[in-house]
Amino acid sequence: MGTWDWTFFSRDTGDGRTYLEWMINAWGWTLAVAVLALIVALVVGSIMGILRTTPNRAFVYIGNAWTEVFRNIPLLVQIFLWYHVIPSIFLSLRSVPSFVLVVLALGFFTSARISEQVRAGIQALPRGQRYAGLAVGLTLPQTYRYVLLPMAYRIIIPPLTSESMNIIKNTSVAFAVSIAELTMFAMQAQEETSRGVEIYLAVTALYFVSAFAVNRLAFYVERRVQVPGMIGGTK
Repeated sequence: MGTWDWTFFSRDTGDGRTYLEWMINAWGWTLAVAVLALIVALVVGSIMGILRTTPNRAFVYIGNAWTEVFRNIPLLVQIFLWYHVIPSIFLSLRSVPSFVLVVLALGFFTSARISEQVRAGIQALPRGQRYAGLAVGLTLPQTYRYVLLPMAYRIIIPPLTSESMNIIKNTSVAFAVSIAELTMFAMQAQEETSRGVEIYLAVTALYFVSAFAVNRLAFYVERRVQVPGMIGGTK
């Protein structure tokens, strides 16, 4: 077993920055992809999950089709589709940065899973809540907005936490289309320095810190918004 050398992180990479600065910059790209993709996933996934619980069969079909398509194609394949195939079909997308395409690919992939969780959260509520909202004069959208969704989101915080953690880890596939995130940094820095052990240990620690921070934040939110008597709430 060779001797570990952590001092190489302070060495110059040849372009005016150290390997530590390069790694921190790559961490920033990782978090940027994760946060933006999570926003896309939450918005689109929530819409599709809601559509799957409406009385309108056309809406249900749209939500089901979206969910099945995006959750049954591997993430890496979807990224390649967005990067190589879709821009060749829709020429206007050729000018879109690869960063944006990766965010969309990761966001849509995760949205299918969030769609399933939102659907399950709404369907876990007593059916009488929907009827009660309609009975007091609320429209169906208002019933979702003020009655169903506030309770459903409380129920699904644990699985949403897992998806938020997964999306950070799934950003690692962005290296395949040359996004300068942590995994690409690790591969390139190891090639330049031959310090693979130190590099991958440091990158692993940053992935862990990022995902664990999300876990603790979600746990705090869950405790703050839990409703006694509901799933995940105190009795």
